[in-house]
Amino acid sequence: MIGGYMLQGKKIVLGITGSIAAYKSCLIIRQLVKRGAEVQVVITPAGKEFITPITLSALTSKPVVSDFFAQRDGTWHSHVDLGLWADAMVIAPATASTIGKMANGVADNMLITTYLSMKAPVFIAPAMDLDMYAHPSTQQNLKTLQSYGNHIIEPGTGFLASKLEGKGRMEEPENIVACLEKFFAQKESMKGKKVLITAGPTYEKIDPVRFIGNYSSGKMGFALANECANRGAQVEFVCGPVSSAMQVSHPNIHRTDVESAQEMFEACKTLYPSMDSAILCAAVADFAPETVAVQKMKRTGDDLVIRLKPNPDIAALLGQMKKNGQTLVGFALETNDEESNAQSKLKKKNFDFIVLNSLRDEGAGFRTDTNKISIITSNTKKDYPLKTKGEVAKDIVDELECL
Repeated sequence: MIGGYMLQGKKIVLGITGSIAAYKSCLIIRQLVKRGAEVQVVITPAGKEFITPITLSALTSKPVVSDFFAQRDGTWHSHVDLGLWADAMVIAPATASTIGKMANGVADNMLITTYLSMKAPVFIAPAMDLDMYAHPSTQQNLKTLQSYGNHIIEPGTGFLASKLEGKGRMEEPENIVACLEKFFAQKESMKGKKVLITAGPTYEKIDPVRFIGNYSSGKMGFALANECANRGAQVEFVCGPVSSAMQVSHPNIHRTDVESAQEMFEACKTLYPSMDSAILCAAVADFAPETVAVQKMKRTGDDLVIRLKPNPDIAALLGQMKKNGQTLVGFALETNDEESNAQSKLKKKNFDFIVLNSLRDEGAGFRTDTNKISIITSNTKKDYPLKTKGEVAKDIVDELECL
């Protein structure tokens, strides 16, 4: 246990769904209350088939919320108010049905509407049989929820945002509470810090319908933004054109959307002087067309020559701007001579450390949910195994906090 004081005075919404593991919710409540937390239960209609609201109310000293309106006097239960009230929401047990509804915004009960209105971090403890848990649809829903910044407390592990595999059973109550304690302990570690993070690709226009770009999905940058925000940092998140499904919801993240390398350059140049750190995760195009056609270019022959001009070097600029007390972290995605290229970039750009990943490593690079990295400083190199990008973000931010 990290320390009971981490949960003292915290306001926790506990969501309970229709699983046989619902009886364990009582143990979660007891441990939360013992640590000084205030607990409000929101239960689905199916959840009430497994455990009675009277039992839950007796443990929390609060009426249990289940329906949009109270049955006795018609009082409206505001899911918006609950979303603003809470310091965290824990859904334990979370059935496959509820996980699917959460991932796809199916707001047909009070628990889901509360989740969709939640401003605080959300922790999800799946509970189902092994086949349901291993089914591709459940795994995809969990990955979707994880990409939204939710924390998956995996069955049988007790670790946050780890590999999406397990035995299907709900994690034990003491481990769920320990995950909350760990989160709130980490949340304070970067409080008061300001971090600039870039993510995604840049698009360099050829004409109104065509561009030069790359395959970056932005997933690594989003994971970094969520990790820094979860530790209490104020994050300025400069994001290139990514899928509309890629969203940030943490209140500590301020997102600026850009398209071109020039736009990202201007945003970073403005923001970096007031930052404590910057993590340059975006895959910025090195070149852009010298001229951009006003109208769609038509095919008029066998050849098309596009003259390119160099884009501004964001990393080099920030490396020159860096003052005492500021840190700068870069990324190197290489296909050959990986370490020597990364070392050269580290010195040239004035990085404090550089994160190296290679397209030759299966599961690393663009458009994947995993990554395999090395963290390189001027005199050290740390190699890490293949992990989810959420786990990789933790390793990178851990290194940042050691500077």
